[in-house]
Amino acid sequence: MVGSSHEALHRIFQKDPGLLTHALQRVLGVPFPETREFAAMNVDLTEIEPVERRVDTLLRAETDEGTYLLVVESQGEVDGRKRGSWPYYLSYLYEKYRCEPVLIVITQNSATARWAAQPIRLGLRGWESLTVRPLVLGPDNVPVIADEREAVRDVPLAVLSAMTHGRGRQAPAILESLAAALRTIDRDSAAVFVQFVDSCLVDPQAKQMWRDLMTAMQYFWRHPLAEQVREEGREEGRVQERAEMVLRVLEWRGIAVSDSVRERVGACTDLHQLEIWAQRAVHVTDAAELFVES
Repeated sequence: MVGSSHEALHRIFQKDPGLLTHALQRVLGVPFPETREFAAMNVDLTEIEPVERRVDTLLRAETDEGTYLLVVESQGEVDGRKRGSWPYYLSYLYEKYRCEPVLIVITQNSATARWAAQPIRLGLRGWESLTVRPLVLGPDNVPVIADEREAVRDVPLAVLSAMTHGRGRQAPAILESLAAALRTIDRDSAAVFVQFVDSCLVDPQAKQMWRDLMTAMQYFWRHPLAEQVREEGREEGRVQERAEMVLRVLEWRGIAVSDSVRERVGACTDLHQLEIWAQRAVHVTDAAELFVES
């Protein structure tokens, strides 16, 4: 189970390596060669000396133009030590494998993205011995996918959008579109994507809304996160929790909730009925439509 935003931001590429090269092409305009095969590699770059050095994710990409090593670093904040460690990673990997290394940094923070995108130049000014130019994926260049049709066309990129933009005013539309798009892919892949997004949502309200959406749409299945939510649901007060979820989803989507609607939902003790209303809350345009039988 992914345990943190840092882990989720790079481990999603272990789950779906093709998303990485797809993002390079669509987001950054980098013409990465067609890849025939991906392979996960050992991330430990420690040498005999007792200095531990590890990259976050390391993938080998076999392409028609040769073999590339994709070095993925999840970066939460500015870290001046990377000026030394990132060039080291690339030089070490090239010396060890004799393959071209490509450094990709992913972040949820705009300031960190701008810092990470700055070239690292070592040597004489104007005559550098080594220049490192990271490719950066972050909130300033990963597209905001808040349209359901667009999310359906490219579900993995919609997942990346939610992971990098899952905060602020755009979060409801992004997460709602992704939730609908997850219906169109296989259940096991969708369940894994659900957890990656959940791990990356640092805003408590966005995280709760995401869990409400997934519970309402029965998207947790057999995933560990699903078991956690189901276990909580077995506790006393399950009906009250579901009623509150219905109202939260409506309010989160910006739909006005009248006192009469609030009272009717709060007074309901039928868990099955509340689950129906929760599913409707994801799509209705007026709170009163919860009670309209199709």
